[in-house]
Amino acid sequence: MGRPQHDMTTVAAVNDQSGDSMTTPTSRRNRWLVPVAGLGAMALLAGCARNAPQDTWQPAGSNARKINNLQHWPFAIAGVVLVIVASVVVYSIFKFRDRGQAMPAQTHGKPALEIALTVLPALILIGIGIPTIRTVFQLAKTSDTQCIINVTGQQWWWEYDYPVQSGCGAGIKEPIVTSGEFVIPAGENVLLRITSRDVIHSFWIPKLNGKRDAVPGRIQTLRIEADHPGIYDGQCTEFCGLSHAYMRMDAVSLDAASFNTWTANQLKAYTAPTDAAGKAGESAFLANCSSCHQVNGILSSDGTPVIARPDLRVWSGAAPNLTNLMTRTTFAGGSFDLLTPSCRDNLRNASPSDFSAKYLQGTSPQCLDAVQLREWLRNAPAKKPMYTTGNLSTTNGKTRGMPNLGLSENTIDSIIAYLTERK
Repeated sequence: MGRPQHDMTTVAAVNDQSGDSMTTPTSRRNRWLVPVAGLGAMALLAGCARNAPQDTWQPAGSNARKINNLQHWPFAIAGVVLVIVASVVVYSIFKFRDRGQAMPAQTHGKPALEIALTVLPALILIGIGIPTIRTVFQLAKTSDTQCIINVTGQQWWWEYDYPVQSGCGAGIKEPIVTSGEFVIPAGENVLLRITSRDVIHSFWIPKLNGKRDAVPGRIQTLRIEADHPGIYDGQCTEFCGLSHAYMRMDAVSLDAASFNTWTANQLKAYTAPTDAAGKAGESAFLANCSSCHQVNGILSSDGTPVIARPDLRVWSGAAPNLTNLMTRTTFAGGSFDLLTPSCRDNLRNASPSDFSAKYLQGTSPQCLDAVQLREWLRNAPAKKPMYTTGNLSTTNGKTRGMPNLGLSENTIDSIIAYLTERK
């Protein structure tokens, strides 16, 4: 008589389980090979993306070109070494894998091979080191700069201060202070004097030069030059706190004539609004913003100049100067765009010959991304984290970053209308 059906089923199940247990390690390895290889290929292709805003392989200035020229040979040599080492390792794994054979005779190696494997890497390092040292000294040169800009990092934005000087286009007659993005004349060597108010930051605009740390109490110099007009993106590359990822910067290069026009625009006299809506906006700004944010030339009700005192209210002792805010394209430390996406793309994709004129148009009411700006004024900490903990809003009575001012919607509208005229 045959076995009962349920016994056959049980035996089959046991056999299936036994077979699965025997093939599981190999099958699991095979399952992982394809996705791992796919992820590796995706990572490799992502690194080869073109037209990336912070691409070190697409230099746009003489200093960045020196770095780019230097890195080609080391990468090529490293690639050859990688292929040779990987090939030897793979060959050894398959050629000499354990098949149950006897242990081979042990030797102390071959002196000639050991000497060769010591001398060859040393020669490679010397071959890379000499041009590297030469390039480092070339990048450190600052004697040929014509324009000086003081750069100060803090949590979490960059301040740019143009001192009075005869260089920088046709010269700077009065100090200019701005934030988020700084403007330079195309084709002119610019000296950045970099420091910090609080912690260590790192200033990096890949297409114009390498990195330079911003260290409290110390001034680091960096020379940059842009070949043609355009916007060059940068990023703080030293972890500096809660909103490190939001600490960005833009270098804007203009042709010589446009740079002089930009300078004149920054120094033009303040014009007080004359219409009722403008006056309401100015009053709202004076009541809520002027204690920290400077607008050059603005007067109080008694006719005296209003001087911001962020040192009395902000832990860092400084806040962005909002004079001529709408001549810029970003706000809040370069984190958010003042321009709508379409206007932003139109500006950034402009040809070098057209870019300067388009940039000088500033952020018009038609191009203003009022949604972003309104969200910021409504609740800045929610848009860009600025406190060490969710409940810590003050330190010794001073705020860290911009606090939530609790502004009404009407007040926000008035302030935006007022700021829109600052260009």
